[in-house]
Amino acid sequence: MTAAAPPSTVSETAGLVPAWLQWPAWPFRAPEPQSPRKSETDLMDLKKFYIGGAWVTPHSSREFPVLNPATEEQIGSIILGDETDVNTAVAAAKAAFDSFSRTSRDERIALLERLLEICNARREEMALALSAEMGAPISMARDAQADAGIGHLEGVLAALKSQQLRETLANGDILVREPIGVCGLITPWNWPVNQIALKVLPALATGCTCVLKPSEHTPMSAAVYAQMIHDAGYPAGVFNLIHGDGPTVGAGLSRHRDVDMMSFTGSTRAGVAVAKDSADTVKRVTLELGGKSPNLVFADADLEEKVTASVLECMYNTGQSCDAPTRMLVERSCYDQVLEIAKAAAAGQAVGNPAEEGGHIGPMFDRIQFDRVQSMIQTGIDEGATVLTGGPGRPEGLDKGWYVRPTVFADVTNDMAIAQQEIFGPVLVIIPFEDEEDAIRIANDTPYGLAAYLQTGDPERAERVAARLRAGAVHINGGGFNYGSPFGGYKQSGNGREGGMLGLEDYQEVKTLHFG
Repeated sequence: MTAAAPPSTVSETAGLVPAWLQWPAWPFRAPEPQSPRKSETDLMDLKKFYIGGAWVTPHSSREFPVLNPATEEQIGSIILGDETDVNTAVAAAKAAFDSFSRTSRDERIALLERLLEICNARREEMALALSAEMGAPISMARDAQADAGIGHLEGVLAALKSQQLRETLANGDILVREPIGVCGLITPWNWPVNQIALKVLPALATGCTCVLKPSEHTPMSAAVYAQMIHDAGYPAGVFNLIHGDGPTVGAGLSRHRDVDMMSFTGSTRAGVAVAKDSADTVKRVTLELGGKSPNLVFADADLEEKVTASVLECMYNTGQSCDAPTRMLVERSCYDQVLEIAKAAAAGQAVGNPAEEGGHIGPMFDRIQFDRVQSMIQTGIDEGATVLTGGPGRPEGLDKGWYVRPTVFADVTNDMAIAQQEIFGPVLVIIPFEDEEDAIRIANDTPYGLAAYLQTGDPERAERVAARLRAGAVHINGGGFNYGSPFGGYKQSGNGREGGMLGLEDYQEVKTLHFG
């Protein structure tokens, strides 16, 4: 099977409903398109890979189930690729690089702008896929998860339009920026499209070609994204998609001699493996890894507003965000007041069916993560921390699905496992501090450095403390991340930056021209 798939929209036109939207467990229906598009090609099939501009049958036949985390039911399956599939995809990307790397910036901008139109038109379809495969409530899947693919594309376009690809240095030499080559891209399940966009888009923008290995747990959104790239008109081989696990496909890309760069987002453990596998070929490696982000709350902050918002931020996406503010450090003088506010905020956080609209949170993405979060909650209890609200088990009335009770621990010390390890669930730990110096010491006492948060009514303190926090981003008084800014961390949270101008530069080589 080598034909490309048709547009992935539900239509009354016979034969245009994607196969995976016909699964019995799929709980949604996408809106009718304004003008149904006709196609003679075959339906998109999750058991196919997108290689060389077409949906093709993999060499491997090893199946992997796709589960709905809210129902625990299988809603499809994919094929986990093997070494032959990796080689085929890399060969397609390598063959396409010679011509695509020589396209003009204007040509690449035109392709990205066409992709932006398609992403906007198919936002709802993307949201439906995300909600079904990883349990994001549909409102959040639409407004944040799917929106990230659009927002990051706008940020990449702005950066590309303003970047100097050729400049004269003060000494008279010429500096030229060129695409690095074939890029291997590995993305996680917790923000699927957000991370796909942050890797695929700078590759396409700079003239690179790529092979994407999305999380095997969230293949549906990746398939929708691949189809959108196809429909935008990218040349065959520029973008390729294969499914697989880390030890086979992930390692295969990392070790491949024809892959010039690896970009990985996921756990620190897996990131170390990617770096080691890439070392023998001395390829560039960028890593966006874990976090245990501190949130410093000073007594001069608007406690009711800032603490409530901080708790909800920690619980957002069911706590499955690497930069979530999961360690709340609270000035001793307002500690008891903060505990009451935090308890009420967490207790008021609704948990429910991701198919329903609303501001609730959904389940964990799979049983393994559910079990891990349950184990870490029990560890906190065993360590002597006080459960303010939540605790082990599922929320009342939810006896099916991988749902976790929003949990807040008080009386935590920073040497506890729940304060040092990334739990990746709706679990907040609260630690008291004595003064500004003590707060900074505790905040930086972590192997991670992805993000930090700061709540204070004193602008001078905000600048002073932010300057000393060892983190790639500091969010002050509720300031959110904006598309187009660089994202990345210090220490074991990784290296390199994604998004904006710095995100483009990670995919570029620098050449200097010396004229006689």
